[in-house]
Amino acid sequence: MTSRGDEVAANLEVVRRRIREACADAGRAEDDVSLVVVTKFFPASDVRLLADLGVTDVGENRHQEAEAKAAECADLGLRWHFIGGLQSNKAAAVAAYADVVESVDRAKLVAPLSRGATARGAQVDVLLQVSLDPPGADHRSGAAPGELPDLARRVVEAESLRLRGLMAVAPLGEDPRTAFARLAEVHRELEREHPDATVLSAGMSGDLEAAIACGATHVRVGSAVLGPRPAVQ
Repeated sequence: MTSRGDEVAANLEVVRRRIREACADAGRAEDDVSLVVVTKFFPASDVRLLADLGVTDVGENRHQEAEAKAAECADLGLRWHFIGGLQSNKAAAVAAYADVVESVDRAKLVAPLSRGATARGAQVDVLLQVSLDPPGADHRSGAAPGELPDLARRVVEAESLRLRGLMAVAPLGEDPRTAFARLAEVHRELEREHPDATVLSAGMSGDLEAAIACGATHVRVGSAVLGPRPAVQ
């Protein structure tokens, strides 16, 4: 019977190979793209397996679970990415453990994130989450592209926060490559004003190749590495 460690190692190698091949197809260096393994609903024991396999970045999207898991795995030296929708009343608490907050989509999150990072004595990297849905659509979380310049300025001016780039999710029902091509242009506009905002977090288990083809620097992969989410959540 295959052990959990063997299962995760095999899945991880498949995902790493997909990233290598996508980079080759795009004419990019393999180390251009970082893997963030999304560990939501999976136990801290899986996080430890991932660390043993060389994973350095993990993502969570529920504050209570993320806070507990980051504390339990504090000895591993991982970079914790908060990637879920963020409530302003939880933002300071998230900044107390997250190294990267990928889901900043409105101005009211900036002050509490800054406060939490400052209290921790840390610099927290911030990605602005941009919506790729058409105007007026019942869209996933994210700021409209036109809102990004003001949001970026607020992050840059905030204490203990670093503006590092953009995050997005491909809209449901659209070819991800088309959506990520739009995202790449939005990212280029942000970089013109903020040259250090080089990070582009896009692509998940089903569409990471399309994201890499369009310039993603980070892909967020959960099920392809860890398997289906546990039924009891």
